[in-house]
Amino acid sequence: QISHPASPHRRMAAAKENYRVELRAAARQLGDRCLYSAAKWAAELLVGIEPDATPSQSAAMDTPSSSGAAPGGRLLHLHRSGGSSFRRRMRPGGGAGSEAGTPLGGVSYVSTPIPDDDAFDAGADKYLLAKTYFDCREYRRAAHVLRSQVGRKAVFLRCYALYMAGEKRKEEETIELEGSLGKSNVVNQELVALERELSTHRRTGAIDSFGLYLYGIVLRDKGCEGLSRTVLVESVNSYPWNWCAWLEIQSLCTSSDILNNLNLKNHWMKDFFIASAHLELKMHEEALKRYERLMGVFRCSDYIQAQIATVQYSMRDLDEADMIFEELLRTDPFRVDSMDIYSNLLYAKESLTALSFLAHRVFLTDKYRPESCCIIANYYSLKGQHEKSVLYFQRALKLNRKYLSAWTLMGHEFVELKNTPAAIDAYRRAVDINPRDYRAWYGLGQIYEMMGMPFYALYYFRKSSHLQPNDARLWIAMAQCYESDPLQMIEEAIKCYERAANTNDTEGIALHQLAKLHSMLGQAEEAAFYYKKDLDRMEVEERQGQNFVEALLFLAKHCKSMGRFEEAEHYCTRLLDYTGPGKGDCKKYITRAKTSTVWVSTDGYRSFCVVNLTSR
Repeated sequence: QISHPASPHRRMAAAKENYRVELRAAARQLGDRCLYSAAKWAAELLVGIEPDATPSQSAAMDTPSSSGAAPGGRLLHLHRSGGSSFRRRMRPGGGAGSEAGTPLGGVSYVSTPIPDDDAFDAGADKYLLAKTYFDCREYRRAAHVLRSQVGRKAVFLRCYALYMAGEKRKEEETIELEGSLGKSNVVNQELVALERELSTHRRTGAIDSFGLYLYGIVLRDKGCEGLSRTVLVESVNSYPWNWCAWLEIQSLCTSSDILNNLNLKNHWMKDFFIASAHLELKMHEEALKRYERLMGVFRCSDYIQAQIATVQYSMRDLDEADMIFEELLRTDPFRVDSMDIYSNLLYAKESLTALSFLAHRVFLTDKYRPESCCIIANYYSLKGQHEKSVLYFQRALKLNRKYLSAWTLMGHEFVELKNTPAAIDAYRRAVDINPRDYRAWYGLGQIYEMMGMPFYALYYFRKSSHLQPNDARLWIAMAQCYESDPLQMIEEAIKCYERAANTNDTEGIALHQLAKLHSMLGQAEEAAFYYKKDLDRMEVEERQGQNFVEALLFLAKHCKSMGRFEEAEHYCTRLLDYTGPGKGDCKKYITRAKTSTVWVSTDGYRSFCVVNLTSR
């Protein structure tokens, strides 16, 4: 008999079933160890796997005329449970279909055995009691119950309970000494003993992947970042389904070089980690490409959709991100995860009605989640009620002192309230939590520029633009700082405006400023080039205004001085036909200007043109 290779769709179905088996086991095991965030992530990813096709559909897809791969650039309808769907533009290579049953087509993944620890032993009853105490936040009681247990599972939960007890006491001491938002040097008193015990277990081989995960956290808290990364990599290589361990590694990857040098096994969970790390490192195109490929298997995953929306928001594609977030809320109306990012998007679009609706929804769902407080704070900020906004940001930080976005956005609110010291403190707390938060560095630059300290401002603007080089707003801020009266470093300002013009300056500030600065330096050709580009942009966007008038005036003068009278006539005619809100001022400006009469011979007749000869 001749054996025929399985069709691509059957291989894909087999791969999906393997993922389901792994994620079901992971959700149970993680929950049994009180790692609830990781268990939730695994369970959500489990139901995000695309349902298998019916036999008739599989037969149809196996025929040559029906390919599962989405053509590049085509709008793909993503059907979700409940019959809802939305359209998202897929990129070339972003489809799923005929890939070899893996999220990234053609990649061969390692097989990691699922540990079997569900067998009851003599200590199972005590473990059950300890877990119950842990769930009730009685951490020391949980650790005490397991004090004589030597199994790896019991050792992990005992050490984890001690770690949580130390964190709880640290938080209490901080509040007692400095208040709920104060700075403090209080440390977790359990770290030394935990490091000693866990390092011994690691040396003797009496530790499992969960113990390695906890050991990595302890090392991170003690400032041993290099060893922490190594231990956490060991953890995910032996048990790759613990998403919390991947996130800890991500927090320690502060550059792409560190990320690329990690010695990770090629399990399919690695793809989720690399995509998330790329997003954190502002490598947006790479992140988007990976997430779109992961959609091949996890097509119904709300997590991936939220990550894609976050990437689109970071790339300033606000409309696309808005559409995805709307669909997420439609399919999961009680979702709070990632909705703080959606509120930032609505704030940027000044969509007060939509932001009000979102704030009301999360208030009714879970008003004491840090994300909910942040969303409500954004709503009050957009309404101009900055005191109330600060109040809700502070409430978010009382719930989670390491909530990065709340520190940064509260700094913005203090700037609006002219409370400079509080703004500086908020921004510094943000960069202490995450030195890669470009918004906090940018905020510090703005503060010092307002205080008349341009060299300090430039330092912070450089930090922000280094972290987010594709954001035109940061380059414009730095250029304006160079251009300011204390510095007057025009050449440096021009370089920054050029970077801004090449990085999607949607407001057109860079082009106009480049034209003005080149004109100021007497570089008429360069100024005319940028005025022309700015004029073309305004025509495409159907905008008129003072910049429109200024561009026409300069180009008319320049063409006259170069002897290009037909072009000068064209610009003058457009100037006189200007119908914008400044038309009266425009005509007045022309009337007051010195003029000369220019006769231009064209096709046997003579036309008359008034050309402005004065410099602006």
